[in-house]
Amino acid sequence: MVEVDARGLACPMPLLQAKRALNSMCVGQRLHVLATDQGSVRDFRVFAEQSGHLLLDTDEIDGVYSYLMEKQ
Repeated sequence: MVEVDARGLACPMPLLQAKRALNSMCVGQRLHVLATDQGSVRDFRVFAEQSGHLLLDTDEIDGVYSYLMEKQ
C-alpha cells in the first residue's frame, strides 16, 4: 500500500498528491491518504467518480480525513 500524508495542506494539494501517487502505481494497488482540508471530502469523491479509481473507504477522526483508494 502507498501512503500519502497531506495533513496541513490546503485544497487542491491533497488531491494533487494523490493523483501523482496513483500515476506511479500499478492497477490493483491501494493508496491511503491523510488530509486535514475539509474540502478534500468532496474532492476525493468527485475524483473517484470521474477517474474510475475506487474510493473504498473514507473516515474522519479529530479533523483528520482518511481515504482509501484502489487504482483501476
